[in-house]
Amino acid sequence: MAALLAAGCALLAVPAAAQEKTLNIVDYGGAFEAAADKAWFKPFAAAQGVKIATEQYDGGVAKLRAMVQAGNTTWDLIDLETNDAITACDEGLLQKLNPALLGDPSDFIKGAVLPCAVSSMIWSTVFAYDASKMQTKPTTIADFFDTQTFPGKRGLRKSPKVSLEWALMADGVPAGEIYKVLATDAGLKRALAKLSTIKDRIVWWEAGSQPPQLLADGAVAMTMAYNGRIYDAQKKENKPFAIVWDGQIYDYEWWGIPAGAKDKDLAENFIKYASAKDNIWKLSNFIAYASPRKSSVEMMNKDVLPDMPTAPNNFKNGLQINAEFWADHYDSINSRFMTWLGQ
Repeated sequence: MAALLAAGCALLAVPAAAQEKTLNIVDYGGAFEAAADKAWFKPFAAAQGVKIATEQYDGGVAKLRAMVQAGNTTWDLIDLETNDAITACDEGLLQKLNPALLGDPSDFIKGAVLPCAVSSMIWSTVFAYDASKMQTKPTTIADFFDTQTFPGKRGLRKSPKVSLEWALMADGVPAGEIYKVLATDAGLKRALAKLSTIKDRIVWWEAGSQPPQLLADGAVAMTMAYNGRIYDAQKKENKPFAIVWDGQIYDYEWWGIPAGAKDKDLAENFIKYASAKDNIWKLSNFIAYASPRKSSVEMMNKDVLPDMPTAPNNFKNGLQINAEFWADHYDSINSRFMTWLGQ
C-alpha cells in the first residue's frame, strides 16, 4: 500500500512540474546578460514562478530567419541591435508589439518604440585603452588612427558598422554628414582608404567579451568596445582602462518576440515588466547603459550617471547609428568590406 501511495504521489507531481514554464531568451551574453539577470531576469522569474533560459549569439537575423522559415522557433524573446530589429520587423520575423504593454509610449525617448520591438536601453560603441600603459593619453577618434603618436595594435569588431563611421570622422567628415558621405561610392572608398592606414595593425574581434581581454593581455593598445563591457572591467575587475567618448556611436538595444514563439504571452509579460518605468532603469545599477524612459532617469543611481553614454560630457561628439541606413545598405557595404579584408 505504501508503495502504491508513493507511486500515486509521484504521478500527481509530474503534471505540476511539467506546467512550470521557461522563457527562452537569446542575447549577447557577457556583462549585459549578467546585469540583465540581476535587474530583470531573476526578479521576473521569481514573481512569475517561471524559469529563464538564455542563449548567446553575435547578432544578425540569419538564425532567426532560418527558424521562422523552418517553422521551428525555439526563442521566445530576442535581444536585437536597431538595424536587425528593423530588418526582422520588415521581413515578418518579429511579432507586432502590443502598445498597451508599455504604458505611456510618449514616456520613451523619441525613436525608442518600433512596431515590433521596444528599446531596453541605450548603449554606445567607444574606444578604450589601458591607462597604466599609455604615457600620452588619446582624446579624439583621430587618435585611434594615429599609430605614430600612439603606437600599437588596434582592436576592431569584424564588421563595417562603426569602423567606417569612425574612419570618416578621423578623416575630417563632421558627424552630421557621415551617412551622406558613406552612401556614395566615393565616400565608401574614402572610408576604406582611411581604414587601410591601420589595416596591418588591426586585431579583429567578433564577441563583445573580447575587447577587455585584448586590453588586459596587452594584445592591443586601443580597442573598439561596448561601453558597458569596459565599465564592467573597471568596476568589477579593477582594470585600469579608460574610455574615449569622442566619436562614440550610440544606439538603442531592443526586445522583440520572434514569429512563431512558443510562449508569446510569457514574453509579453516580460516586456511589460522590464519596460515598466519602475524597473527599466535598474539595469544601470549593474552596467553603464542608460534607460530610454524619460521618467525613469531621476530614479537612477546618481553615482553611475557620469559613466552613461548620455552624460553631457560624454555626448559632445556622439553619433546615433543610422539604423535605416544600415538596414538598407548593410549587405552591399559588407560585401565590399569583406573583399577589402581579403585584399
